[in-house]
Amino acid sequence: MAWHACLWRLSVRLLVVRPPRHLGGRVHARPLPLTRAAPAPHRYHQSFSLAARRSAPPVETPLQTEQEIRQRIWAELQRAVNDRHHEWRTPVLATVGTDGLPEARTVVLRQAQASSASMAFYTDSRSPKVAELQATPHASLVFWSKRLSWQLRVRAHVLVRTSGPEVDEVWKRMCQSPAAGDYLAATAPGAALPAASAPPVPAGLQHHLTIVNMQVLAMDWLELARTGHRRAALTATSFEWRVP
Repeated sequence: MAWHACLWRLSVRLLVVRPPRHLGGRVHARPLPLTRAAPAPHRYHQSFSLAARRSAPPVETPLQTEQEIRQRIWAELQRAVNDRHHEWRTPVLATVGTDGLPEARTVVLRQAQASSASMAFYTDSRSPKVAELQATPHASLVFWSKRLSWQLRVRAHVLVRTSGPEVDEVWKRMCQSPAAGDYLAATAPGAALPAASAPPVPAGLQHHLTIVNMQVLAMDWLELARTGHRRAALTATSFEWRVP
């Protein structure tokens, strides 16, 4: 039975906490906790989780009708004109090059009107795409939004305006902004840069702002979703569901 006595003494030592001598040498037995309580979350983590819940996008009801889809598409396009962080603010413009080959580049959406089914962007009148659009006045725009999981393809008839009241009104608003320098450059976009030793070419006084108006002919809307992709073709007078 000696081993039982040794085991009993060892267990007592583990459960006994001896106080300092100034407490009279009394022995106080204290049971050990079986589980450790979880620490309280730090204020930083509490505020971070609350901010994450607030910033999470709301769960939206899927668009069902033709009217809902049309209204939402144009609402996002108009929002992109005013919100520089919107993913649809910088679509890809595809044109036919003067050599007959396809060309594509990114542009900045400047106007979007649902009532007239029109859009517009600005460019330099000396840009190659101006000559391309004047020769073949049709183009396509491609928009993609990761937030919406939407792709929008737009076919449009194009009208290039290099002068006139509309151009003068836009330039009047733009001439005092830093963006004005983009349309006052002495050389055309895409031109070869001069040698490093050559003096810089000063900006001119005549602006080269051009407005490219696009009359929408047709749209192809694609929504990607885990529950199933959806696709629809839209024109001014028709709406048709299609295979994604």
